[in-house]
Amino acid sequence: MIVVLSGGVGGARLVDGLARVVPPERLVVVANSGDDLWHWGLRVCPDLDTLTYTLSGRADPDRGWGRADERFLALETVRELGGADWFGLGDRDLGLHVTRTAWLRDGVPLSEVTRRVCAAFGVQPTLLPASDTPWETKVRTDDGELAFQEWLVRRRAPPARAIRFEGAGAPPAAVLDALDAARLIVLPPSNPFVSIDPILALPGVRERVAARPVVAVSPLVGGRAVKGPLAENLRDLACDSGRPLAEQLVPSIILDHYGGLIDRFVYEDGDRPPAGVPCLGTRTVMSDVADRERLAREVLAFAEVDL
Repeated sequence: MIVVLSGGVGGARLVDGLARVVPPERLVVVANSGDDLWHWGLRVCPDLDTLTYTLSGRADPDRGWGRADERFLALETVRELGGADWFGLGDRDLGLHVTRTAWLRDGVPLSEVTRRVCAAFGVQPTLLPASDTPWETKVRTDDGELAFQEWLVRRRAPPARAIRFEGAGAPPAAVLDALDAARLIVLPPSNPFVSIDPILALPGVRERVAARPVVAVSPLVGGRAVKGPLAENLRDLACDSGRPLAEQLVPSIILDHYGGLIDRFVYEDGDRPPAGVPCLGTRTVMSDVADRERLAREVLAFAEVDL
């Protein structure tokens, strides 16, 4: 069993590559659910949905999130009426949120809702939310504490001073069972602070990850984050803690952040390799499907996993 702990866009790309080379019955993906939110009265699960759309071939290839061939007529009406238009839900996307919300209100756990969605969309690997219990990633800023999507989307990621996880409940039993059975755990190039840490913070998860072989892929390329606010997170949070941080962000920062969980580390060829664990330098930027599959094969070969 190969288990991936994943956030949205960057993680989804490597997950898609793994799904192309690993038999589906051997691949389990645990999606961050700390940035889920209620919006327009609907339960929206951004990372879970990005993974679902990517694995089912429905993701928008340019944005990296949302569905391909999307329309935003409902959003236009909300804007016309003066409603909350800061979180852009597309019309096709809304269909999933409406159905998910109805099932949740009928008492169906999020993990079962996800199973139903994956079955309908033809997603073959097992996809699990990190928890069935609603909880939130909170970001402390100079203007107060914000819910994750408020911070990232509405406020465009102002400097983060601290991150905490409010109400983090127990993960579904299937998550812990998968970690116990894992031959390998993969941490893809997702933001460690807001995509991977929320999963590790759930009861029992970090301990199980620490007991298994773990390979991580660096989300830094040439001292910068490929996508999202990771570089700013690293600078802001290190500055706030009083720790010095070099002008050039290097992969060792990511390795150090995980605090001894990592057994093998994959980084962008040309960056400075970290010390302390076996490392593989390769091209980690995934520009197309061929790149995703290539990187997935390299990660598994480096981790000495037979397909």
